[in-house]
Amino acid sequence: MDKPISILVAEDDSDISRLLCSIITKSGYLPQPAFSGTEALLYLEQRQWSMVLLDLMLPGMTGEELLNWIRVRGSMPVLIISAKGEQQTKVSALRGGADDFITKPFDIEEVSARIDSHLRRFMQIIPSASARILQYNGLVLDCDSKVVTAEGAEVALTAREYEILQLLLSEPRKVFTKANLYESVWGEPYYGDDNTVNVHVSNLRGKLAKTAPGSDYIETVWGMGYRLKS
Repeated sequence: MDKPISILVAEDDSDISRLLCSIITKSGYLPQPAFSGTEALLYLEQRQWSMVLLDLMLPGMTGEELLNWIRVRGSMPVLIISAKGEQQTKVSALRGGADDFITKPFDIEEVSARIDSHLRRFMQIIPSASARILQYNGLVLDCDSKVVTAEGAEVALTAREYEILQLLLSEPRKVFTKANLYESVWGEPYYGDDNTVNVHVSNLRGKLAKTAPGSDYIETVWGMGYRLKS
């Protein structure tokens, strides 16, 4: 049986929360309301979610703070639903990692359609637990042969570079901190030595750029870490 699609609804207005949960239920998904940023964080820490609908003006912990927390640790789609409709607010949220921004008051059918659209796109890029081929935006990694190609051309990588790329490809939308990368790839506790990770990521970027000129696959999220560029 397929795992049910569960959506966290972080919205402090009870009427709007009920409406969003109703939209989600009618689409065949499972909603979970959270009425404060603090409550939403508790749910996020407990389990994985297929999507988060996020209000920006939440008590306890703001939507912006939650978005930052999610993007460091996860890759699920985040749809902002907010009364703060100023252009700069939208731009900041999208640059901060939100996948979409819907302004209140909203159209029910539009919200339903956007939820479906983002879920379809997200499910297409998640590799299954048994996946032997990881691919994203022109990058292909064969877990059996250990062959990596960029735009169809093979890339010669060291073992560490291969493992870093494999980790990034496993969750292409997630921001991996340097501690994430070091502890996962080197298998040792991270004590703040950025140089080791920086050098290997730089070498990996250089090899990918040489193999596929004009392509930029790895993005630096300043103050946070690295992820694959969308």
